[in-house]
Amino acid sequence: MKQIILDAINENETKFKNISIYIGENPELGHEEFKACKILTDTLKEHDFHVEIGICDLPTAFKATYDSGKEGPVIGYMAEYDALPELGHACGHNLIGTMGIAAGIGLSKVLAETGGKVIVYGTPAEETKGGKVTMAEAGLFEELDVAMMVHPLDNYMKSGDSLAMDAIQFEFFGKSAHAAASPHLGINALDAVLHTFNSINALRQHIKPDARIHGVITEGGKAANIVPDYAVAQFYVRAGKREDVNILVEKVKKCAEGAALQTGATVKSSFYEFSYDDMITNKALSNVFTNQLVLLGVEEVDIHEQRDGSGSLDMGNVSQVVPSIHPYVKICNEAYACHTHEFREAAMSDQGRDAMMLGAKSMALTGLEILTNKELLATIKEEFLKNKQ
Repeated sequence: MKQIILDAINENETKFKNISIYIGENPELGHEEFKACKILTDTLKEHDFHVEIGICDLPTAFKATYDSGKEGPVIGYMAEYDALPELGHACGHNLIGTMGIAAGIGLSKVLAETGGKVIVYGTPAEETKGGKVTMAEAGLFEELDVAMMVHPLDNYMKSGDSLAMDAIQFEFFGKSAHAAASPHLGINALDAVLHTFNSINALRQHIKPDARIHGVITEGGKAANIVPDYAVAQFYVRAGKREDVNILVEKVKKCAEGAALQTGATVKSSFYEFSYDDMITNKALSNVFTNQLVLLGVEEVDIHEQRDGSGSLDMGNVSQVVPSIHPYVKICNEAYACHTHEFREAAMSDQGRDAMMLGAKSMALTGLEILTNKELLATIKEEFLKNKQ
């Protein structure tokens, strides 16, 4: 069965690589990925997947199912395909989306024998609004036994952790006045923002090592001779666990409330983007994926543990619902960081496309192990329940 899967992916190699090129040459921002959604779903339909587009009221989200009609595990693959403003596919989502459908198509060719289902989820707007957050909240992933996706990087890396995150905005309302003639009549909303930053900087001494707070001023006034009556600051608040983020957000809110009290302004807080939960890697599932990489020719010594300083992923929300992994494959020999022009070019290179094929095969073969090994699946689920507790 392994050879059937590999043959199916190899036979479509040119098509898969051309899809990644097409998506890369036509970058679309989150929830606007209509071209990417169409080419990915059209390809899945060609391989007899039942496709639903626009799920969860997200116009570019999709669910593509291949059902054997027999009992068995349900394997889920995540496809991302949104681009970054100005940078295009500088995070390699043109590769991620194609990897997801290639793995699903490859695994579908053996389901008649193994039983079970494979589902490919099109998950838009990972870079901004986190489509997986909406889909997880809607219960879309609860039917899965395992969930997988693979991300490009400058190295091979095992699935690891990610930081939970809240995006919080503070709007300060003051009173305008002439800054020279009558400043005493004004209430400076910008001062309230600056006090908020200073208070948060003092707070940093008392937060856990894995916590992060970083922000920007998006509105600070219109002219230097007018006391600003309106100012806005936005912050990302991150920590290793969701419960730690919840505690830290309340402390950050107190910083803003204190700044408002100091200046006489009033403050309104809101969450301006979706909240991301921390990634819980299922190590038993991760080990299976790593083994497939090795069997396909990657030296085990070249597959690293996750480096420190992870960001936040909406895959974290999936991992709270179902055993999940988010490993990385190497697409370049230089230490290019994601979200750079250099990494975008690597994601459009021959090496990048070869890595994409490797990731797809490894995910598909990992799915086969789950479908054919009941003891393995039981171990994976036992670990998941233990982590949740």
